[in-house]
Amino acid sequence: MAPIVLVHGIFNHVRGATPEAAALRRAADCRPKLAEGLARLSVEVPELVMAYYADLLRRELPEQAQSARIEADFEDLGGGQRAEAAEWLIAAGAPVPEDPQNVGLTPLRQMLGWLVAERAGRLGAAAREQLIGRLERTVVTNLREVEAYTSWPDRRRLVRERVAGVIRREAPSVVIAHSLGSYITYETLHAFPELEVELLVTVGSPLRVPALARRLDPALRAGRGARPAGVKQWVNFADVGDVVAVPPKLEEVFPVDQDEV
Repeated sequence: MAPIVLVHGIFNHVRGATPEAAALRRAADCRPKLAEGLARLSVEVPELVMAYYADLLRRELPEQAQSARIEADFEDLGGGQRAEAAEWLIAAGAPVPEDPQNVGLTPLRQMLGWLVAERAGRLGAAAREQLIGRLERTVVTNLREVEAYTSWPDRRRLVRERVAGVIRREAPSVVIAHSLGSYITYETLHAFPELEVELLVTVGSPLRVPALARRLDPALRAGRGARPAGVKQWVNFADVGDVVAVPPKLEEVFPVDQDEV
């Protein structure tokens, strides 16, 4: 049994690998970063296990998923998703459109460019364009994967069951969930209240992104989220420039014990 279970976010699909092999590869990818941090404390890296679910969010059925490809561009979004993307960027600090009733028609790349100009300092034109493209891909992929997770038949159940199965098998003291993984872990621990976790660590969490928060199960009640029954302590971290963790402070909506930006 591993003392730490990781739950990944977007951009973690391993094409051509079985889910088991992909989980091993992604856990190995994370180990050097954790080792770098723990070295300052003279602590050895404990065993890590990844709860891997990316194959279940491809457009094909799960058994066909490993060959799938995701394109991520604002131009590929429908009207409803464009409005959600605009709402997301506004939550990140982009200016509110003059006509909020037509938020779906807002030039999304222009909004994103404004955010980059405000926060990224003196970047050259090429570096700025590269950063805008990376952030665009991040927002679109998050929207698409949440759509896949929440809307496609049985997909939410399959993902939750797989993540819950790893936590049940490993009985970890700590679960570290990143990005979309924090959203899925929150729902999974609510769906399986018998799962006990000493410490839940969420990193770069989109739980407060408006378009995603509206789809949560269980839904927010009076604007507040609930702590999963089996979680004893919850710590959240958000990078100051992260466009996924917006707004960054989960403690304003969720019962987080420690919340750091």
